[in-house]
Amino acid sequence: MASAKYGRPQNYKNMIVWDIPTELEIGVIPKKLYCNKDIVIPLGNAFNNIIKRNLITELKTFDGCFNIRLQRGSKIAQSLHSWGIAIDVNASWNQLGKEPTLSKEFVKCFIDAGFDWGGNWVRKDGMHFQLSSI
Repeated sequence: MASAKYGRPQNYKNMIVWDIPTELEIGVIPKKLYCNKDIVIPLGNAFNNIIKRNLITELKTFDGCFNIRLQRGSKIAQSLHSWGIAIDVNASWNQLGKEPTLSKEFVKCFIDAGFDWGGNWVRKDGMHFQLSSI
């Protein structure tokens, strides 16, 4: 559970501004990202996978990482975005509760890098990837 590992999201103790390496700044991959330091290596690996597997055109939008908020539909559970250990991509095409449009190859770029995908959940969240170690 994220709160056990990181404490209250408002503590910001593991948050950094990641200056994304120039070689990864392709397409809509951001140049800087405010995120949890624990997501840096896995997310860098996922971005590398997308580039090496020639899937960069499938990444249409990068829709965020850090946002202190509750899980959608919950009155008590914090979203993992609250600790900066989750990201959303291609949100307009992969809305919560809808059938995801991301290719299996694209999703595998993140799974291979240590993420879980919301598109595998009962209530599909195809835009959402989160660290699987949480």
